[in-house]
Amino acid sequence: MSDSLKILERQIVACELCPRLRAYDREVARVKRRAYLDWEYWGKPVPGFGDPHARLLVIGLAPGAHGANRTGRMFTGDRSGDFLYRALYETGFASQPESRSRRDGLELRGVYITAAARCAPPDNKPLPVELANCRPYLERELDLLKEVKVVVALGGLALRAYLGILRDRGVIRNLAAFPFGHGRVYRPAAGSPVLMASYHPSQQNTSTGKLTAAMLRQVFAQARQLSQ
Repeated sequence: MSDSLKILERQIVACELCPRLRAYDREVARVKRRAYLDWEYWGKPVPGFGDPHARLLVIGLAPGAHGANRTGRMFTGDRSGDFLYRALYETGFASQPESRSRRDGLELRGVYITAAARCAPPDNKPLPVELANCRPYLERELDLLKEVKVVVALGGLALRAYLGILRDRGVIRNLAAFPFGHGRVYRPAAGSPVLMASYHPSQQNTSTGKLTAAMLRQVFAQARQLSQ
């Protein structure tokens, strides 16, 4: 990892900008879930994870209360992560099909994973002010990951967070031209990364069949082609 990304990681982990989220994450880490009583929960903001030379950037919503808030790594330790990492493994972006802890040996190849919010929010619903507080971290990642050719936004909120940055940087005029839809592909402007939208691999989406393993695998297979 580059020195600049390491510095950013430390800044994210130490962040205390959102009192509601910090109090919630600490309480989750204190009480724990019965299945994880022997875990020492992370209970802090979760930094991005992956290849500093990534050509693909994946943006999620926020850490899971008993997933990344427990393990300290994005999409690690819950069913959403199981779904995501299997798709990444099957398309050559991950060294193994599952992720259980920060120290399980998983390596990402050509992909970096981040989120619009870095703390687990109650009911998976960060407030607008909390997303605004987190936005500079995502902006900094966009600046540091200079080789990104494709951005995959997992869910409408992640898509809007990324598009909001593009709008405010003058890359696009407005968000209305980029409605969310699974599998949609956009080319916001010449020289900017291709943008792809996907349903989030939340348990609600995967258990109902709204998002299947084949659908998510196809997103990343296409992302690999577009990132070459």
